[in-house]
Amino acid sequence: MPTIDHQTSRRQFLHRVILGSAAWLTPPLLLTGCAVDPVTGRSQLMVMSEQEEIDLDRRQSPYQFSADYGPVQDRQLNDYIHQIGLELAARSHRPQMPFSFRAVNAAYINAYAFPGGSIAITRGILVALENEAELAALLGHEIGHVCARHTAEQSGKGLLTSLLLSGASLATSAAGYGGAAGLVENFGQLGAGALLAHYSRDNEREADALGMAYMTGAGYNPAGMTGLMKVLLNSKKRQPSMVEVMFSTHPMGEERYRTALQTAKSNYAKMADFPLHRERFMDRTAALRSKKEAITAIHRGSIALAKGRYSEAEEELNQALALAPDDYAALVIMARCQFGQDRISRAAHFGRQATRLYPQEAQAHVVIGVCAILQKKYQQAYQHLLEFDRLLPGNPETTFFLGMALEGMERRPEAARHYQAYLGKVRQGKQARYAYTRLKQWGYIR
Repeated sequence: MPTIDHQTSRRQFLHRVILGSAAWLTPPLLLTGCAVDPVTGRSQLMVMSEQEEIDLDRRQSPYQFSADYGPVQDRQLNDYIHQIGLELAARSHRPQMPFSFRAVNAAYINAYAFPGGSIAITRGILVALENEAELAALLGHEIGHVCARHTAEQSGKGLLTSLLLSGASLATSAAGYGGAAGLVENFGQLGAGALLAHYSRDNEREADALGMAYMTGAGYNPAGMTGLMKVLLNSKKRQPSMVEVMFSTHPMGEERYRTALQTAKSNYAKMADFPLHRERFMDRTAALRSKKEAITAIHRGSIALAKGRYSEAEEELNQALALAPDDYAALVIMARCQFGQDRISRAAHFGRQATRLYPQEAQAHVVIGVCAILQKKYQQAYQHLLEFDRLLPGNPETTFFLGMALEGMERRPEAARHYQAYLGKVRQGKQARYAYTRLKQWGYIR
């Protein structure tokens, strides 16, 4: 079996979060129609029904949560966030939606919502907040996007684009096959935020207004919203890379802060004495905030790694692991950093550490699986890729690499079935050419 040890391919692989491309997440058919805006009551053109919003959410959100290294393992913290979110959602325009709330392990500053109501906030933004009212404002804002169907509208546009871009012919992509070298680089193309909606400024203003209404309706001081805006603006000035993804998906400017300040003083002036619940927030987030320095180092390490500055990335990640040796995200990113320096055994070592700490999260399994293929430990690769597929089912690239592991184990008929299944979903690229060529060599294609 050809080896996969091309150095450039390894380096390119590290610059992508290990997920599948957006095209294969699209439903087979999208129907447009009119629906009533739950907020304004006006008719609006929608590409999906409410049930389709929920179904899309259930398919896509697990991949983004995994791209952000999974929900935090502190159950009490997640229960706290979820309960606040549910109290706000109950006062929203769409209380019937299956809302759910969690913090995820990513170190950058962001919060996001999927169209069915799955909402996440990163550790990066959570450690930047000062009180529970700011947290309520953040969650209320994301609920506002779901209620105004901004998320569904933007997701729908993305799906239509994916449909237009997909469907290339294998007859053209099969030409020029050059062996297995370089196949690893395509294992996943979704980085942080790739599945997220990108809102307009009008969307943001409406979500701010809805978030303010929901949080004050739940008894929070409107200063929570102005405080949130100030946190984001200050972060942009001090650490612009921390909020880069958030500002690309949620346009931010001084006018949003000024609008929130004016609205709090006028429309919600009678609620200025409502509580901020600072002490309760500080108590519930104490364990997480003790890792703030480590979280910042993880983010710096991620940025350095994305730019190919491996020594700098390793230094930052070593600092993070010295402060938080059991941090799943730090371990997975360190595994990638080692992989980028062709230290495959070290990469597998950090991947195994991460898996022991958080076996229910998928990313470490795929790191170990890819390392095992490179080390020709095909049985081990197969087991970890199978586990990745169980945790995040439906990724065609997992199917392809399972085929490679089976091929290495000399289980050709099973490998052929995996390659055929892969080609049923993906019709272009190096992996498709490899699968097509293998099937032709083995006599499955004439």
